[in-house]
Amino acid sequence: MTDSAFATDEFIRARIDAWLRDLGSVRRLAPRTLEAYGRDIGQFMAFLSGHMGGPVTLSALKDMRGADIRAFMAQRRSESLGSRSLARVLSALKSFFCFLEREGTLATEALNVIRTPKMPRALPKALTVVEAKQTISMTDEIEDRPWVAARDMAVISLCYGAGLRISEALALTKADLDADVMRVTGKGGKVRMVPLIAPVRNAIASYLELAPFKLWPEEPLFRGVRGGVLSPRLIQLRMAQLRGALGLPPSATPHALRHSFATHLLGKGGDLRAIQELLGHASLSTTQIYTAVDTERLLESYAKAHPRG
Repeated sequence: MTDSAFATDEFIRARIDAWLRDLGSVRRLAPRTLEAYGRDIGQFMAFLSGHMGGPVTLSALKDMRGADIRAFMAQRRSESLGSRSLARVLSALKSFFCFLEREGTLATEALNVIRTPKMPRALPKALTVVEAKQTISMTDEIEDRPWVAARDMAVISLCYGAGLRISEALALTKADLDADVMRVTGKGGKVRMVPLIAPVRNAIASYLELAPFKLWPEEPLFRGVRGGVLSPRLIQLRMAQLRGALGLPPSATPHALRHSFATHLLGKGGDLRAIQELLGHASLSTTQIYTAVDTERLLESYAKAHPRG
């Protein structure tokens, strides 16, 4: 039984039960989600009931305005409910009122004027400099085939030493490589030039020397053991092995090496605009999230090292 049991009349109570049955049997929502949705709609009905001084009726729902929903959301926010939970609450309300509209019981515009709460942007998980270097150097210690170890080390080096997405690294051809720079094709087919620093250049050279396949200039550089284009999944699995060997958290993925590249550059005084170009971000706001990462790491260091921390 939901929180709406004593906040609504029998008709609305029956509609809520029918909606929850529909979510469970037709929409196949998980039991925990159903429980959360039922609780959310019950709390909303209890809120409306408090305003009305009696059980919520169909007539009351027809008179509902956007201001009523905003007031309910504001109350939930004041109870320290986070944006993600508030978004779920709003999703539950929309689902219920869409159900009423589908069955011809009620149509309302009140929810159309309510915006979904803005989600806090998750900070990228970067490795430390030592962890990133260990990840690269240990690759040949957990792979017996020298050319495969060299291949994986080269790809991982590109993620950390050049800030490439794994898809960008695997799309590289010999023709994309020059002595000091490489041509990288990013999202939307946008091409950028990225410096080819010595450790990355050496890792690629080692792979090319050991690779058992003929690699034509215009074809993808990195190959699987049968000669086909290397799958990103194999590099992800390699990173999982490296995580286990080094005791790193699950967040230590190939993409985390790209985050580490940006975070470490910024920490050494790198220009934000330059980092944006290197990463291939269309908007500076996407790159600016690394300033928050760098600040967070600085505060952690301060708390650990300062006498008054």
